[in-house]
Amino acid sequence: MNRKITPVLFLYLLGLLTYAGLSWGGEVQTVTLRGKPLTLLGEKSQVGKTLPTVRLPDLGLNMIDLQSFKGKVTILSVVPSLDTPTCDKQTHILSEENKGLDKTANLITVSRDLPFAQKRFAREARINNITFLSDYRDAEFGKSTGLLIEENRLLARAIFVLDQNGIIRYLEIVSELAKLPNMERAMEFARSL
Repeated sequence: MNRKITPVLFLYLLGLLTYAGLSWGGEVQTVTLRGKPLTLLGEKSQVGKTLPTVRLPDLGLNMIDLQSFKGKVTILSVVPSLDTPTCDKQTHILSEENKGLDKTANLITVSRDLPFAQKRFAREARINNITFLSDYRDAEFGKSTGLLIEENRLLARAIFVLDQNGIIRYLEIVSELAKLPNMERAMEFARSL
């Protein structure tokens, strides 16, 4: 009788551990969209840690390793979709209000938009000082940073500042997707590195 219970118990515990591994530290993390809770999947990013090794396509479909930005301070702006007003504003702030950071730091925007949509957005917005990367393939970036939204498979809104060694020194994950991160604070922090 115990032999039949043991495999069932094992499978149950394995399922529990698998679910816990998809959330942050075993606790389910959420953001909201107009007050509606949304579940974040993946391993939570942390200040003091490096970004995971992930390769994402740029506007020309070239695979870019996030580790390749080492050597310069990097601002990594994460948006759900460029074709929304808040994401559009966040990207324009990074491009147009960076007060010269585009000359000394890597400015990167990551979304799950197709590279073709990102290219159209950049062209229409006349943005040429940001590197656009797409997480459209398998949401590897979203899963490995804890920013993948389970319900709609988009990325949660966030801003990272990485030092020259690729270490996360500043991180803001916006709790309400319809709101902007504090872009000025992130850019000031980047200037201090």
